[in-house]
Amino acid sequence: MSRKLGLALGAGGARGVAHIGFLKALEEEGIRPDFISGSSMGSIIGACYAKGMSADEMRETVSQLSAFDIVDLGILTLSKLGLMRWTKVRKMMLSLLENCDFSDLKIPFCCVAVDLISGKLKTFREGNVTDAILASSSMPTVFRPVEKDGMLLVDGGVLCRVPVRQVRDMGADVVVAVDVLGKCGSIEKVPNVLSLITRVYDIMDYERTRDHCRRKSERADLWLEPDMGNISQYKLKYHPSAYESGYKLGKENAERIKMLLRGEKAPRGRGKPKGERAL
Repeated sequence: MSRKLGLALGAGGARGVAHIGFLKALEEEGIRPDFISGSSMGSIIGACYAKGMSADEMRETVSQLSAFDIVDLGILTLSKLGLMRWTKVRKMMLSLLENCDFSDLKIPFCCVAVDLISGKLKTFREGNVTDAILASSSMPTVFRPVEKDGMLLVDGGVLCRVPVRQVRDMGADVVVAVDVLGKCGSIEKVPNVLSLITRVYDIMDYERTRDHCRRKSERADLWLEPDMGNISQYKLKYHPSAYESGYKLGKENAERIKMLLRGEKAPRGRGKPKGERAL
């Protein structure tokens, strides 16, 4: 398998645990990515894997996390631009990633964030990894934006849910995209203003992702979506079923990935071959 494999790991909050299960399945099948890109939660999982953490190590870490390890409320003023500070999460990620730079990673990695000043997508491939993934994961209004080099950075998922083009630009011959958010299905009700905000965000995100997938430059060779039912991306609780869904998806598509890496046409299955995603 001489062709280079790139994994594009999408945004997804709590649903992003499926990425860990997917990586575990690839490990068991002897498939190792040559490049990784990530957006939001996908950037955190991707960076840890690129640094050298195994899927088992990541699963153990995530399963032991509690809200206390993440939630760090500051003084709730409009000038702070977000409810939560990054202090606790930053300390944890610095420890896990050993305060490394992109050049220290074992697998080439990039992640995306959005600069509120310019309104443009920013791709990070150099500098401090923790700074980059915190910017990529800074969900608007929840976490405070990350200030860096004159930019005010928020969640990469605002403009790019699954960074396909970015990992192909790194040199990947075959791009496998894992979108843990999937389609925007129906809900029973919108009970409060927070639910209203998140629902509007989800609808806009889905439509934007659908438009991106229609562009030739944004098409993955294999677009995969784990089936996680109604697990909310906004929960802080670890969901074992999310991990299992990602693991199952990896096992189901391992042979297809190997065929693509050999330059063979992969049979159709749960994932969609290049240009055939159903939306």
